[in-house]
Amino acid sequence: MHRRPTRVRRKRVKALGERFDQALVLAHDLHRSQRRKDTDIPYISHLLAVAALVIEMGADEDTAIAALLHDAIEDQGGNGTRERLLRLFGKRTVGIIDECTDTDQTPKPPWLGRKKRYLNHLRGASPEALMVSLADKLHNARCIRRDLETLGAKIWQRFSGGQGGTIWYYRSLVAIFKEQRLHSQVVAELDTVVGQIEARSAEKAISPRGHHAARRLKLTRRR
Repeated sequence: MHRRPTRVRRKRVKALGERFDQALVLAHDLHRSQRRKDTDIPYISHLLAVAALVIEMGADEDTAIAALLHDAIEDQGGNGTRERLLRLFGKRTVGIIDECTDTDQTPKPPWLGRKKRYLNHLRGASPEALMVSLADKLHNARCIRRDLETLGAKIWQRFSGGQGGTIWYYRSLVAIFKEQRLHSQVVAELDTVVGQIEARSAEKAISPRGHHAARRLKLTRRR
């Protein structure tokens, strides 16, 4: 049976308004002391990149705000931050953020189980949440590719899943985004970038953590 491409229902806005301005300032304030993994790059760079991507994909203001704040609940305060965002931006925006949050617990649950739950959740996520997640993963993948090219295999030490687990996770994301038939050109770019990461990583042995994560996944699938 032919499946129609998923379409994002959005308000047609000519420009982003004061709510977006407020979200931009808040995102910078919440993440001010946070840096990208093992770098000196301010975390706001990632949030701006994700917001830019969803705006280019045609996001409405609620979705663009969710892109700016997609890590706020997970990384900056959990339920307390959620309540603050509800007061400021409303249920629709916070609903999108919740769909993009793989945990609001501190400390975070074990990596493998958390990522498997997130992947399963994405299959039923709203088009808006899928858009934000796709932009998030594309920017992350671009950064992994860049750092892999410049720094080599040592970058996998940053990731809880190691090399094998992280590549499995991104390849699984590509498969799910393809299933959703959402923003095919952006999904194609993510697929290409992940393929480049795989090709570059094939030159190095899989790290122990990545090997064990991949092995656990293989065993799980056999059961």
